[in-house]
Amino acid sequence: MIPGPVEATIKPTNHDLGDFEVRRALPSKHRRMVGPFIFVDEFGPARLPPGGGMDVRPHPHINLATVTWLFEGAIDHRDSLGTFSTIEPGQVNLMTAGSGIVHSERSPENDRTGGPRMFGMQTWLALPDGKEEIDPAFEAVENLPVIEDGGARAIVIMGDLWGERATTTTYADTIYAEIVLAPGGQLPIDSPADERALMVVDGEATLDGEELPLYWLVVIKPGDAPALRSEKGARVMLLGGESFSTKRHVYWNFVSSDRDRIEQAKEDWANGRFPTVPGDEEEWIPLPDKPKTVTYP
Repeated sequence: MIPGPVEATIKPTNHDLGDFEVRRALPSKHRRMVGPFIFVDEFGPARLPPGGGMDVRPHPHINLATVTWLFEGAIDHRDSLGTFSTIEPGQVNLMTAGSGIVHSERSPENDRTGGPRMFGMQTWLALPDGKEEIDPAFEAVENLPVIEDGGARAIVIMGDLWGERATTTTYADTIYAEIVLAPGGQLPIDSPADERALMVVDGEATLDGEELPLYWLVVIKPGDAPALRSEKGARVMLLGGESFSTKRHVYWNFVSSDRDRIEQAKEDWANGRFPTVPGDEEEWIPLPDKPKTVTYP
């Protein structure tokens, strides 16, 4: 066994979108999931050109929940349930796709004049067995628990951590937190979750003295309670939860334990059988021939 608290390190795949970069750590060839997290994207920090903005046209999801968390900037979310929500730092947006949902993500109009800021995380949670086809839903949660101790400040986004619990809905045991360390700050990573991982998104940090590479996903050994520390200051994401015994497949924006279900979703989207997004009906993303995110065939 490799000494130290680290079980694996995953270098993200970079996607250059012109005005900003997206770094995708999951799924990877080396690891498909950490707890229920099956997709982990970090984007920015960046400032888009004045007059421009992010415009992710309407697209579908099934059998998963998306979690959007921002450090800077804002995103207008619309979905086929009729939801409109402006995502801002300190608020978690949880969109449950379940049996199927369509949504769009765009920079707010009032941010475009000066050039929108983009810095945050988008992750997908696979829904557990028996809950993959639940009804679609959406929630935006504020007033999340904050823990402050010894030069460390942590926001609990999902689940139970350091004696506090977020009110955000979870379908499987899930932990998710943003940790900000002041110079010399430290915090124990002592959650008993089956699987846990860290990603430094700003600054420098170590885990029991072992350096954590910027933007890499670092998987922690089960049962260990290592110390996260920073000499100069850092922002670090902690994520994980219960391990899944049933394999999940990914194709484009679809996640499922059943490949046939994904094939059906592909056919449904290509033939216009998904619902539309009120207020954003004119555009959509076509089904790609070769998606960037795929774990089969």
